[in-house]
Order: sequence, then C-alpha cells, then structure tokens
Amino acid sequence: MVEPAPIPPDQPERLAVAFAHVLRRAGLDVDLGTVITYRRALAAVGLGAPGPVYWAGRSTLVRRPEDVAAYDSGFAAFWLGAPPDPPPAPPPVEVVVALDDSEGDDGAGDTDAEKAQPTLAVRYSPVEVLRHKDFAVYSPAELAESRRLMADLRLVGALRRSRRLRPSHRSHGRPDLRRTVRLAVRAGGEVVRRPRVEQSMRPRRVVLLCDVSGSMEPYARALLRFLHAAVAGRGRVEAFAMGTRLTRLTRELSGHDPDAALAGAARAVPDWSGGTRLGEGLRTFNDLWGVRGLARGAIVVILSDGWDRGDPDQLGTEMARLRRVAHRVVWVNPLKATPGYAPVARGMAAALPYVDSFVEGHSLAALESLAEVIAR
Repeated sequence: MVEPAPIPPDQPERLAVAFAHVLRRAGLDVDLGTVITYRRALAAVGLGAPGPVYWAGRSTLVRRPEDVAAYDSGFAAFWLGAPPDPPPAPPPVEVVVALDDSEGDDGAGDTDAEKAQPTLAVRYSPVEVLRHKDFAVYSPAELAESRRLMADLRLVGALRRSRRLRPSHRSHGRPDLRRTVRLAVRAGGEVVRRPRVEQSMRPRRVVLLCDVSGSMEPYARALLRFLHAAVAGRGRVEAFAMGTRLTRLTRELSGHDPDAALAGAARAVPDWSGGTRLGEGLRTFNDLWGVRGLARGAIVVILSDGWDRGDPDQLGTEMARLRRVAHRVVWVNPLKATPGYAPVARGMAAALPYVDSFVEGHSLAALESLAEVIAR
C-alpha cells in the first residue's frame, strides 16, 4: 500500500471537512452530522496509519453499498495522493424513432421488447409546412387556412416623433407650466413639483399598393388577405389595388369579416386579373394622394412582380417622385424566391434604384418577415 502523506495532527476538523467535500463532488450524500461523527472517529483512531482512517470514514460516511467505489476513489485521491478513477461512461440507450401516424394501425403488432424501449416520436406541423409553402401551389383548403393564419399578423410602421407632448417622468425636458400651476394651487401656492413634458412617438403611416394584374393572379388573393389583416388591425394603414387603373380599398377592407371584406374589394376592382400599368397607377397615386400628404413620411409598400405593359421611363419617374416624399419604399416581389431569379423585367429594373428594401412575398413566412421590415 502507498505510504500516507504527512498530515498535520492538529487539523482533524479541516481534514474531515475537506474529505467530505471531495466525497460530495464524487456524488455521495454527506451531511454535517455525518462529518462531525467522522471527525470524532478520526480523533479516536488517530492519523498514523491509513487502515484505521479508511475504516473510520467508510463506517461513518458511506450509507449505501453502491457508494463504496466512489468512496474508495476519493480516499485514494485525498489521503494517499493517487489519481481519482474516471467516472464510468453511461451505458448507451437505444432509442427507437417512430413516425407518429394517428391514422395508421393501433400498434397491436408491437412486441413487449419494443414497447419497453424509449421511443422518440417524430411529428410534423402542417402549420409550419404551410408557412413556407409558395402561395402559387396552394390548394383551396390551404388558401382558406392561410387566410385564418394571417388574422394574427399586425402591421405597424416604424415609430416617428410626434408634435404632441406627453407627461415625462424624467428630470429633464420641457417644463409643463399648466400642470405646475395646478399642483401649486392645490399646495397653497407653493411650487412643490415641477412636471415636465416630452415629445411622444407614433407609428408611421403604411401605404400598401398591391398589383392585381394577370401575372400576379397566383398571389393576388393571398396578398389581398394580407392587406385586409393590415387594414383591419386599426393601424395607420392605407390599401390600394393597381392594375390598368388605381383603386383605393381602405374602406372595403376595414371590416372585421374577411369574407365580406374580400368580396367588397373584388367588386370595387373592375380590372382584376387584367393588364398592368404600374407607371400610370403610381402617377395617379402621386397626384391624388401621395404627394399631397398620404405618402409624406410614410412607409410605402409595393407588392408586384414588376411585369409592366406601360412605359418603364414613366415608372422610373413616378418612383423618383414617390421616393422624395416617402420615408421608405419597400418592394415585395413574390418571384424573388424563385431559384435563379434576377430583376430583368423592364418595370422591375426601372423601379429598383428607388427602392430601399427588396424582399420576398411568396409565403406566410415571407409576409411575417415583411412585417418586421416595415416595423424596423
């Protein structure tokens, strides 16, 4: 046996506490009362030989037979200076991966051994699959489900400073003279508090211009439901439809019933699935609404694939006018997610220099990302 290391005979308390700490790290349950008993045992047997020290600890500190191996390793490391044994590796657990199919068989053919093994059930989420699926390949049932999921979307523009003032809890800011006088009157003419005000924040207006031409037919109905969710959210949102002409849809989409709102919008748009004249539509918007104030300081979102039958130079000119008054211009193109896509269409190429953000719009996940871009 290895000779014991030299131990100061006047420190049995410290040795007992230190050895108990080693055993706790090894996984043994050693409480304070057990340590006191072990200290008394060390005082009785002495520290001259390792044998009595070993049995004094084993008889007082070990409570279960399965802890003997950990105690022996800790004793060898602490009292004899031997390296501790590495902890044994846990046995491998066999996991059976099973596909959770509630419409399949009831599992009557499973054996008892298979039932005893831990099983990892792999499930798929139809909602998650639907979030990343392209609108163009939706079935009628999936389109109805996507309309229900879009009801949870909230479109809020980025915050801007307002001219309205609000009470401030900070020590600096503009003094609120009216509140100061009112509080002084209540206090008998003494100015006890000096309230202050600061500028409030309000969300920017969001203007949505949705292309409803024939090339956008696979996406137009889903995007129109997105417009309804944005307008019905009671935010500062304006909605327009662009085809061969421009149609304002804010009033039709302001109702809470999505079916009635979409039916009203369909009746209000006479050129649904027709041609596209983006330049003329933007000119009408700039002349009647945009430059006059609706787009000033707003976030303008254009949802279109960029295919235009009109003059691309006119589209570039109107995009430049819109960019001068808008805070940001976001272009949403459902075709951007197509592998190998490049903005080579004449309308898209003419408008892209005046766009601040060029994003996808082919799925629910893309529209959720669009909401984050608008609120950024």
